[in-house]
Amino acid sequence: QVQLVESGGGLVQSGGSLRLSCAASGSIIRLNDMGWYRQAPGKQRELVATITRGGNTNIADSVRGRFTISRDNVKNTVYLQMNSLKPEDTAVYYCNAILGVVPRPYWGQGTQVTVSS
Repeated sequence: QVQLVESGGGLVQSGGSLRLSCAASGSIIRLNDMGWYRQAPGKQRELVATITRGGNTNIADSVRGRFTISRDNVKNTVYLQMNSLKPEDTAVYYCNAILGVVPRPYWGQGTQVTVSS
């Protein structure tokens, strides 16, 4: 059994910053890519950023230059530093991890990020 536990969401004013964390626990076998996705009301879930075990990153155009993804392979934790937040960044942010002998995705429960104008 694998659990992804997110933290760090909340309410922030436009231009502010937040840092999300997601820790993987349980039967961690072959933890590969980790990342963040978000879903705003009435919209589909979209990729925000992903990071490989070796540190290669993929950042969505909408957040590039404002958001930074990083990970700690010892702690099995991924982080998302969000700066210069905009109201359009308001969404539920979900942690994602690919792991297992037969790789499959796992999801966190989601954390709400609300940016007020």
